[in-house]
Amino acid sequence: MRRAVLTVLGATVLTLAGGAVSAAPAGATGTDVFPKVIALPDGFQPEGIATGRGTSFYVGSLADGAIYRGDVLTGAGSVLVPGRPGRVAVGIEVDQRNRLFVAGGPTGAGRVYDAATGTELASSAFAAPGTTFVNDVVVTQDAAYFTDSLNPVLYVVSIGPGGELGEARTLPLTGDLEYIPGFNVNGIEASPDGRTLLVVQSNKGLLFSVSASTGVATQVDLGGASVSNGDGLLRSGSILYVVRNQLNQIVAIELDPSYGSGTVTGTITDPNFQVPTTVAAFGPFLYAVNARFGTPPTPDTTYTVVRVSPR
Repeated sequence: MRRAVLTVLGATVLTLAGGAVSAAPAGATGTDVFPKVIALPDGFQPEGIATGRGTSFYVGSLADGAIYRGDVLTGAGSVLVPGRPGRVAVGIEVDQRNRLFVAGGPTGAGRVYDAATGTELASSAFAAPGTTFVNDVVVTQDAAYFTDSLNPVLYVVSIGPGGELGEARTLPLTGDLEYIPGFNVNGIEASPDGRTLLVVQSNKGLLFSVSASTGVATQVDLGGASVSNGDGLLRSGSILYVVRNQLNQIVAIELDPSYGSGTVTGTITDPNFQVPTTVAAFGPFLYAVNARFGTPPTPDTTYTVVRVSPR
């Protein structure tokens, strides 16, 4: 999953996502075996990205809720979950049981798929369509937490000891976090123990830590730094990566152990960025998906995933 650090693979890799053995190109060594830019299907309208088992990655479609599964080693892939009219896939995450959790945007829904087969395992209607924007999701050992960019709440689906999914409930967000008109809370991450959540408020450019049990939010002191246009989040140890979509940046923030403060330690840019929205990790790399917001979507519009180094 998103926070796992995986071992860099050797020259020959068993591509678990597709079941085929892929050899590195002649003369390729080290990181050369990983493509820098990976093409997605034309017209796909991607937003969320997650890495899974083996060398697989997953991207969701805003257009029809389709899920694409690709391979970071070969760049090849195919649609795992076909799209359907009226469905939307925004933020996504793969859990330790190889289940794919999907935020449904303006549909007000959340869905869970088998990441190996694409079979739909569960769905939840969090809010009435058109009154909400279910934007992102993070999965801990005990629950899946979905953000709502229009309403100051989290939607929580509990996870039992055997992995069974419970009924959805609504957790109000209180404390320092105040919603204003526009897109508010967007991306979400969690501490290693799952007790603290991290959320970014896109329109105000603020970062908050949130108690997973009470919903009380505390602003993270960034020393005056802004994370406006903040979209997807990725935590790796004490570093939190914040994708700033319209700015074509990924900002690295060193968090203190209590998540009370953080220091911006670097900004990642790349000439291949075209409004990246979310980011996932594989080995020493980050993979950002280009949503190309502002570019009119057509059946021929091209979309890509870009590999960058975090440091």
